[in-house]
Amino acid sequence: MSFSEINIDVFRSINNVGKEIPATQPVAVFVAEYMLYFLILALLVHWFTRRPKNRMMVIQAVVATAIAEVLGKIAGKLYSHHQPFAELPHVNKLVEHAIDNSFPSDHSIIFFSICFSFFLVRKKEWWLWIVLAILVAISRVMVGVHYPVDVATGALLGIISALIVYWIVPKLAFIKQLLRMYEKVENRVLPSKNKTENY
Repeated sequence: MSFSEINIDVFRSINNVGKEIPATQPVAVFVAEYMLYFLILALLVHWFTRRPKNRMMVIQAVVATAIAEVLGKIAGKLYSHHQPFAELPHVNKLVEHAIDNSFPSDHSIIFFSICFSFFLVRKKEWWLWIVLAILVAISRVMVGVHYPVDVATGALLGIISALIVYWIVPKLAFIKQLLRMYEKVENRVLPSKNKTENY
């Protein structure tokens, strides 16, 4: 059995869950389409705690996402295919999506870049977000807009980028200098003496 056949077989097994268990369909749609807003909210909440550790974590997450997206675009130039619903018959398509190159998955890139960046800094609680990233990846297959290889590649790019950034960015003096400059401006606009200590 070829890799392409395995990819399609795994896609079918995940995508067909919605057909076999209809109650999972609205859950898959919600996770696939709307969890991104919760992730953005998490970034904002951690940034505005004004804790140095949290802010560096958010910076790492954003930089990792940018790097992973660039790598994703390069990967998409080297290899491409359309969404499963555009190529295969009888796909359980649960959301509207334009037909374009679905390799790799942008959602997987974003979630794994950010969630893994958070996990590296705050391992106690952020393993839950790794679970969420996995659920988002699976949901993108369930709703019919990505193959397993799309989400797996996006996850790999996100994790690699998060690791590289975790090792390099906190050591860069200009990042710390830019953060200090931002905080000076912020303190003038939004003065605050009470920073959240334990978040």
